[in-house]
Amino acid sequence: MAPGQPPVLRPYAAVAGLVAAAAMLGVAELVTGLVADGRSLVVALGNIVVDHVPGWLERTAISTLGGNDKPFLIANIVVVTGVMGAALGVLAARRFPIGAAGLAGMAVVGVAASIADPQTGAIGAVAAGILAAGAGILTLFVLLRAALPSGSPAPAPTQPIRDPAAGGVVDRRRFLGVAATAVFVAGAGAYGGRLLAARKRIEEIRQAIRIPRPARTAPPAPAGATLDIPGLTPLYVPNGDFYRIDTALIVPQVDPSHWSLEVKGLVDRPFTLTYAELMAMPQIEADVTLSCVSNEVGGHLAGNARWQGVPLPALLERAGVRRGATQVLGRSVDGFTAGFPTQVALDGRDAMVAVAMNGEPLPAAHGFPARIVVPGLYGYVSATKWLKAIELTRFEDVDGYWIPRGWAKLGPIKTQSRIDVASAQVIAGVAWAPTRGIARVEVRIDDGAWREATLATALSDDTWRQWFLPWDPTPGEHLIAVRATDGTGATQTAEQTDVAPNGASGHHTIRVEIS
Repeated sequence: MAPGQPPVLRPYAAVAGLVAAAAMLGVAELVTGLVADGRSLVVALGNIVVDHVPGWLERTAISTLGGNDKPFLIANIVVVTGVMGAALGVLAARRFPIGAAGLAGMAVVGVAASIADPQTGAIGAVAAGILAAGAGILTLFVLLRAALPSGSPAPAPTQPIRDPAAGGVVDRRRFLGVAATAVFVAGAGAYGGRLLAARKRIEEIRQAIRIPRPARTAPPAPAGATLDIPGLTPLYVPNGDFYRIDTALIVPQVDPSHWSLEVKGLVDRPFTLTYAELMAMPQIEADVTLSCVSNEVGGHLAGNARWQGVPLPALLERAGVRRGATQVLGRSVDGFTAGFPTQVALDGRDAMVAVAMNGEPLPAAHGFPARIVVPGLYGYVSATKWLKAIELTRFEDVDGYWIPRGWAKLGPIKTQSRIDVASAQVIAGVAWAPTRGIARVEVRIDDGAWREATLATALSDDTWRQWFLPWDPTPGEHLIAVRATDGTGATQTAEQTDVAPNGASGHHTIRVEIS
């Protein structure tokens, strides 16, 4: 400040509001960590945002951020909360009830979002909201009091804070000390809440589960199915590297001892299975490549794994599907739904309720305790994770989660090929067309003729195939494109289309510099 200029209270008030908002978040996290049915108010609000975000924005987020879209959204919610808190602090410096009411209103929004979450109990959400609002308002009052100039009377909660120009000097050390203490307490609360929430996780339970031997095992990968080329995507993607795209901001932690699977809807004999009962049913193994509809040409939102589970036809036959039931709709514990044609579930492909992935119980991030896997369909219409119900419906009666958001009702996976490696010795990659298989892969260099690549041995028609093409390039820049032909004889189109509404198409093309 210039000499003689009255000191300004606004920066102190803004910091007070920002710290008050942090205190609210910290206490909310601590309480939800303590309460058995609690769930982070920030995460609950984020889920509301995800459910109502425009389709174009969702596609942009996935394309730009991939699996980091969820942490990015949570970080933005925290930042916006802080900005709102700072604004409310400035208002509270003049009329404290206004700032206090604003903080309480923010807590109410979080509680409402949490109650709307099917995984959250109302008692835990309300308790978190009340205590968080109280902590925020108390923190704001204490900090505004600490920001008063020395010699000024303390403000009553219903009276405005005096301007420092009225006399006295703000004790910055005292104010910063109180603010730092509040920030530390808020951080400790948030960290403690996360630790307490971690105790609810089921990783130890999952690791203790022994997967039963399937009634039908998948054969070992044949000789020649895996190419030893550095940088090439492996035939089986490890569970920790497998792509994850879903609507859950925080991975649902489902205790299998409290879980059940309901088969209902247009069936003659609805029934419910416990986890133990599902695991006791005859199971199959199958190698299946999955892909996200948001996978752009050349993208990595695809992966191959060995899945094990109960055949979906066995469950549907037990229930007795009624005439007119055209859609199998999976329902998740977090409210997500995905539907696909009933005839697809019964046409002989290895559709299953999967319980294992690459020889171990499903990881929590990929749907533990059970999920649906359907070869040949994009995940948005089939891959319901954290499955809680299978409902037989009609397409005209019920839409899956993504259909009202502009995606096609039917989601067969398009034939795709990708370049993973382009060195001075070899060009290599993977190609997939689940249920149809890959018959041929061709590579074009610098607009020359298409040259047929060598294919690795196929696992099955439901999985991708690795491929390679030796080359001896001249130094300089080269343009490389790839296309695949599926088992029906249809060659991948060169027409470039967006991922919406039913998956991207086009030839993956890259530029490389050879020195």
